[in-house]
Amino acid sequence: MALFIRQDDNRSQLQQRLATELQEKARKRAEEAELPDHVEDSQFIKGTTGTARYAWIWIVAVVALIVAAIIIFIVTAE
Repeated sequence: MALFIRQDDNRSQLQQRLATELQEKARKRAEEAELPDHVEDSQFIKGTTGTARYAWIWIVAVVALIVAAIIIFIVTAE
């Protein structure tokens, strides 16, 4: 029984060490990654912006067009 307990203790220490090493690697990768595609020399990203704050207008317009198309389809099918 004592041998099994020692093995469990060693495994938990090993698991803890591996977990800390993986966390350190993840932190280093997060610090190194500046661009979303992890490419430092991509020229097509320079001068671009993210989604504008009025992007929801396009979403509403597309949904309105889809609803209007469905209504027109229903009205003309009768």
